[in-house]
Amino acid sequence: MKKIFNPQKNYNDTRKEIGYISRKDAKSSDYKKIGFMSGLEVHQQLKTKKKLFCRCPAGIYQDDDDFNAEIIRHMRPTLSELGEYDGTALMEFKTHKEIVYRINNETACTYEVDDTPPFRIDDEALGIALEISLLSKLNIVGEVHITRKQYLDGSIPTGFQRTAILGVEGEIQLKNKKVKLIQLSIEEDSCREISDIGHRRIYKTDRLGMPLIETVTYPELYTPDELMEAAQYIRFLNRSTGKVRTGIGAGREDVNVSCKGGTRVEIKGVAHNKWIPELSHNEAYRQWALLNVKKILNKRIPNNKNWKIDSAFLDYDVFDSLNETLKDAKDRGLKLVLVNLPDFKGILSHFTQPGKTFADEIWGRLKVIACLLEPFMAHSEEFGSNSSDIDFNLLAPILNAKENDAQLVFWGDEVDVETALETIEERCKMAFEAVPNETRKSLPDGTTIFERVLPGADRMYPDTDSAPIPLEDEYIENLRKNLPVEIFERYHQMRDWGIPEDTFNYILRNNLVPIIERIVNDFGINPKFVGTFFGHKLKHIEGKFKQHIDFSYEKVYDLFGFIDKKNLDISIAKEMLPIIYEYPKMDFESVLITLKFKHRKKEDLLAPIEFLHEKFKEIKISKNDVTYDWLMGQVHKQAVGNVALRDIGKEIRKIIKEIE
Repeated sequence: MKKIFNPQKNYNDTRKEIGYISRKDAKSSDYKKIGFMSGLEVHQQLKTKKKLFCRCPAGIYQDDDDFNAEIIRHMRPTLSELGEYDGTALMEFKTHKEIVYRINNETACTYEVDDTPPFRIDDEALGIALEISLLSKLNIVGEVHITRKQYLDGSIPTGFQRTAILGVEGEIQLKNKKVKLIQLSIEEDSCREISDIGHRRIYKTDRLGMPLIETVTYPELYTPDELMEAAQYIRFLNRSTGKVRTGIGAGREDVNVSCKGGTRVEIKGVAHNKWIPELSHNEAYRQWALLNVKKILNKRIPNNKNWKIDSAFLDYDVFDSLNETLKDAKDRGLKLVLVNLPDFKGILSHFTQPGKTFADEIWGRLKVIACLLEPFMAHSEEFGSNSSDIDFNLLAPILNAKENDAQLVFWGDEVDVETALETIEERCKMAFEAVPNETRKSLPDGTTIFERVLPGADRMYPDTDSAPIPLEDEYIENLRKNLPVEIFERYHQMRDWGIPEDTFNYILRNNLVPIIERIVNDFGINPKFVGTFFGHKLKHIEGKFKQHIDFSYEKVYDLFGFIDKKNLDISIAKEMLPIIYEYPKMDFESVLITLKFKHRKKEDLLAPIEFLHEKFKEIKISKNDVTYDWLMGQVHKQAVGNVALRDIGKEIRKIIKEIE
């Protein structure tokens, strides 16, 4: 009896075959087994007034429809001095993309299109970047040399980014190890992408040219947890200066991941550090799965040099009926193409990432390189919610497919068919060789999709428009004198203060240790209380209330100053905080009025306790002794801000003991 192939079972079997373990169940030994290796490229915008090489303002963002002009460009690859084409340039050329730049007069100038030579590098940006280099224990260069780095995805209109290395060979101190840094560079930020649909990609230029630093680690991070810890440390280090931008897009990580036998794959532009563990975990196992695909294919087809696909155009009439997707494709006049993949049965449904298979490897490249519009593909090994109702048993004979072959169908504009066929064959041939070098885009579910071919290593060359900048020893030493406290010392400081560890990330992320120090030193308030106030109370309020544009952490410092000056108990701070968070312009006396606060002495608060005690004995309905709790409840609201609750509690217990 002929064995029926079950794609769902094949997916589950291959997932088990490679030993995939979910992120939550994985241990250090699992990562050691697959040879997990990773490193980081951490990008951070600097808080400067001007852009890096022109005098346009930095940090001003426009809405998508707020622009004064558009520039359209197309990619055309050129030969290098060695007579070679860059792989990324060729890939981008194949896409036939029309790159559109939306320009606002306030934030862009002719420098951005290389019609004006660069100004000298912004001194404010250079100083901040050097300060962070010193914090990172890097060896500072004696002279800054501006270079050009090729940027071939269209995100920089000139096709290159001006960049300069400022420091080399540094280190950061994690909890259990030191991680070496390769370098720190200062560079221009790229455009913001608005959309990328079909052959048209649209960018905004408001972010273009803003000063950005890039901190690069060695690939010495051997678990996803170490990777995230390093990303957090660098993030906190940058923010400790108080001279970097915050918010979505201001800090981004490129995460480089490989496994044993794999290759460096770059997960581009990860905006949230909390995504890093899941993304890196799945990428390492994706490569581990692709190595298994390679093993299967080479065993099945040992002589694969001449392996190639077969294809044929289909008439929509080949189907007895069309589903809604194919009806739409027919109405749009799209070409329908059948492709046979010899000896690929079981490969298209081979596990690669949770919910994804090798077919998604092909799909991703078709979307990016051939610019096909979703949905555009179906294949013979679909299952579950992704399954189409196309009968591939009916289509297989058209290309004389054998039992061990796999098939796919795609539809698109006629001009894209040749590129699509080349892309399918190229990706399948790669499966025989190795894990391809590429950059991938992160998705919220922790998986990734193909973004572009990884650029070649030799894409930097001197910028003849920019003179070298000598760095005097005196200048560097003056910067060194004013460095903030190192992050690992801040960890020890907060532990010594007794601040709960679950507040550390929030406090360091917002660079709050200096303001906590000032509150402690200026007003003599317990540091544990202040740290917990920020890390628990303020964090909770930020998630619950809408922040006023004028609120800043300095307002909290002023709040404690007011409490100290008025000789109030610090418990009132928790009551006042939600109001000043939403209404920071309100004076503190008015906040007290809003709270209906009245000044009361401890003696006045304790005066009615004996009477209340007798009253409670009359109305008591609980069998348990809750006298103390009830009495505290009666005076709690009036005590807040007047007397420490701990002190008033001691007095009430004393009175109860004397009465009873």
